Formats: sequence, C-alpha cells, structure tokens
Amino acid sequence: MAYDPRMGYAPDRKLTDGDVHDLKPAGWWGDDGLLFREFTFGSYQAGVDFAVQVAALAEEQDHHPDIHIFYKRVRLNYFTHDAGGVTGADITGAQAVNGLFDLASKSVDGAEG
Repeated sequence: MAYDPRMGYAPDRKLTDGDVHDLKPAGWWGDDGLLFREFTFGSYQAGVDFAVQVAALAEEQDHHPDIHIFYKRVRLNYFTHDAGGVTGADITGAQAVNGLFDLASKSVDGAEG
C-alpha cells in the first residue's frame, strides 16, 4: 500500500536500523529509532543562531527536528512520528543540517560537532 498522509501512520516508510547506520551523515548517531547529533559552540549566542538556521531549514523542508538548546550546545533529534522511526526525510534533513553547520563553523571559530 502506498503512503497516504491522510492515513496518519505509515510504518512501511521507516528505515531499518541497518539502513540508518549505513545512510546516516557524518557525526550523527542512530539509536532506538532516533537520529541525533549534538553540536558545540564557542558561545551561547552562536548555538542559538545555529538553532534558528536549523528552524528555517526545517520550514523549507517541511520536516522538523526536535531542537534542544543548552549552554554552548545544541542537540537535534530527527524522528518521523507518522512512520514510527527514522525515514529518508530524516536522513535528508540531517545532511542539510551538516551543511549549515559546516558554513557556521567556517564563519565562527569555536564550533564543534
């Protein structure tokens, strides 16, 4: 059966743990159906600025990670709720976030991922 967003749940889109392990971008971890990464910054403001960029990217992609802001750290969790785990959209989002982080770390010293 093809995915229909009106159904609200499509577990057949969920990637296997092996697929997540093979497809996850550099710096990301997959565990218990969740794709996550923690980023470290030289200042609190740099982390908040990065989180705002991630939010804008998520709006463009219409796929939103959980964003947790800590002092000089940002943790992102990708999980597709209607599939019950990690999907291709999560992998794509994580790859795009890595691109944002690469740009941020070149323009601001002290960023680590």
